Amino acid sequence: MRRRARPLRDVRVPPHERRVLPNGARLVIVPRREVPLVAFCAIVSGGARCDAAGRSGLSALVAGLLGKGAGARDAFGFANAVEGVGGSFHAAATADHLIVSGQCLSAHTDRMLELLADALLAPSLSRVQLEKLRARQIELIKAAKDSDPAELLATYGRAFLFRGHPYGRPVTGGEDSLASIGIGDVTRYYRAHFGADRLALVLAGDASATRLARAAGRLLGAWRPAGRPLPPLAPPREIRVRRVLLIDQPRATQSSLWIGGLGVDRRYGRRAALDLVNTLFGGRFTSLLNSALRIRSGLSYGAASSFARGAVRGEFAIQSVAETSRTAEALDLALAALARLKRAGVTGEMLESARAYALGQYPLSLETAADWAFALGDLEAYRLAPESIGGYAGELRRVSLEDTRRVIAEAFPDPQRVVIVVIGDAARIRAPLARYGPVTETELIRPGFDAPGSARRARPARAPSPSTDHPRRSRGGPEASRERPGSKRRSRPARGAARARSDPAPAHRPRRARRPRRTPGAPHPISSS
Repeated sequence: MRRRARPLRDVRVPPHERRVLPNGARLVIVPRREVPLVAFCAIVSGGARCDAAGRSGLSALVAGLLGKGAGARDAFGFANAVEGVGGSFHAAATADHLIVSGQCLSAHTDRMLELLADALLAPSLSRVQLEKLRARQIELIKAAKDSDPAELLATYGRAFLFRGHPYGRPVTGGEDSLASIGIGDVTRYYRAHFGADRLALVLAGDASATRLARAAGRLLGAWRPAGRPLPPLAPPREIRVRRVLLIDQPRATQSSLWIGGLGVDRRYGRRAALDLVNTLFGGRFTSLLNSALRIRSGLSYGAASSFARGAVRGEFAIQSVAETSRTAEALDLALAALARLKRAGVTGEMLESARAYALGQYPLSLETAADWAFALGDLEAYRLAPESIGGYAGELRRVSLEDTRRVIAEAFPDPQRVVIVVIGDAARIRAPLARYGPVTETELIRPGFDAPGSARRARPARAPSPSTDHPRRSRGGPEASRERPGSKRRSRPARGAARARSDPAPAHRPRRARRPRRTPGAPHPISSS
């Protein structure tokens, strides 16, 4: 006899308290007694959007220095103290925020909170540690350009898509901007953009709410407001004409592909429908996009799509790889898949499949105290209500085909109003890329990620319309997201949705398309829906 499947479990927001300290700091406390741990997530509004002109990566360096000595402890003493309480400590910048997260054994909660307060209120900001951190980051970028440039594809893509906007700044910086950052820049950033009025702190775990609130008030109550108000963030400019950025990697055997357009912001109201449609389009192995580029054609090891949502509209992005000789063919298939989605939408059968998938995966992303610290921290960072978590399963169940049509019209860009970024052998793919629009060309070895100001005009050859099937395309049919605080959210498969290694791969096996990596404790920088 077949065992009856258990009903899907809804996610309920655990009991919690929200307080605002007299200095403006926001505090959320979530008692959870399952295991003897206390997790924390501190979010300081600002992030890379507050980096000074020509100093991209400044906020990331400031974040990195928070754990390199604070209070009376030097870098070694701080790390030793964290280890001594069975703890962890991570700090990273995103486009909208700076995030400090970690956890410790509940018996040492007071000591860990003292370390956190030292890092926020009294970081050493050592010149020696800055030089080490800066040199390491520059070498990491150079190493990626030399050995695995696909790691940097989304950084190039956002710089091109959001040119002139804070979301276009590389959060971790470029070789040129990092080299120009001195200790004076670091201290000025800290004084201007760190303060109690910018802080949202979530404490979750095995401790009483009264005890945690008292400790937080004692340690953070004297913190003053930031030296400057948070600067306003204008919406990014619309994409009027499709443009191409070609990054030359001589003798490359494959091309890394990124197609980006403007998406939606963090407060977009149709989140459940957005997640379901993106799951169907490019968020799982059997998605429309991966079916077109891998399963049916064998052009790529994989293709994925995602939304990055922040304080203002972020990007919708498609990412994949293809053999150099088939670069244009892969782009045609990806653009055609997007055009078909815009034209035909999804079917009822597809919607039910995605709904069951999302309902089964979503609870897995909210199981531990650390998960809840991140999730509620994200809500505080963007001033959203807890109902956006607790009511999410109900929203998924209520999504209709009409909702999917609205989302496709509102959130997914027109294939003619996107930017295309390709890292590959320019000598072999320059001419085919000119069919897609004006081409800007740069070299991978060039420092930084900003594209040169002038564009090479497209050749008069006419690109096939993405609204029609490519003549060489084979037949085939169609086929929530774990969100981290302080950065844009990306629609992608929840935990457990990785592609199976046993699935059939193309004979030539170009390298797998990489999903953007997330900083510790956060979705990708501008780190998703």
